[in-house]
Amino acid sequence: MARWEPNASGRLREAALDLYTERGYEQTTVGDIAERAGLTARTFFRYFADKREVLFARGDELQHAVRAAAVEAPEGMPTMRVVAAVLDVIAELVGRDRDHSRRRQAVIDATPELQERELIKLARLSAVLREGLRERGVPDPEAGLAAETGIAIFRVAFERWITAPDERELIDVMREATARLETLVAPR
Repeated sequence: MARWEPNASGRLREAALDLYTERGYEQTTVGDIAERAGLTARTFFRYFADKREVLFARGDELQHAVRAAAVEAPEGMPTMRVVAAVLDVIAELVGRDRDHSRRRQAVIDATPELQERELIKLARLSAVLREGLRERGVPDPEAGLAAETGIAIFRVAFERWITAPDERELIDVMREATARLETLVAPR
């Protein structure tokens, strides 16, 4: 095998998802993933800490984008409008490949260990959003409440997006979920 392989990280991610789908997460080893990608286990560990992280590898990129979107939103924008702008950024990053998202989520849903990891990653995303809102001057508990609400909107919209038979974009489903929440909390 060559010492350097182009797009090794992407190949490992695709190989892992294929194997998790075919065999199941528990039945797949790092060696299996590396072999399917045409790489070595050593190369795998250059990119990922463990076989769970191959499904969550872009979490840091997403966290950075969330924080930047919150902090860089126009000054004076109402807090929940900032959250809506952040959700648009999340939809742009996460909503690129519905088939991949469906396959990835099916693997996560079938594996309690991965469900736990997903919840940890979502909690961290909420914390990053909260930090970004606080940096904008939004006090607690409003910053925490807004961040948790944003992540709840994302979770509901994402589930609807990957299970819907239509081909709407994630951003549209996310905006619809936000609008539904607004009607729920609107004074009557």
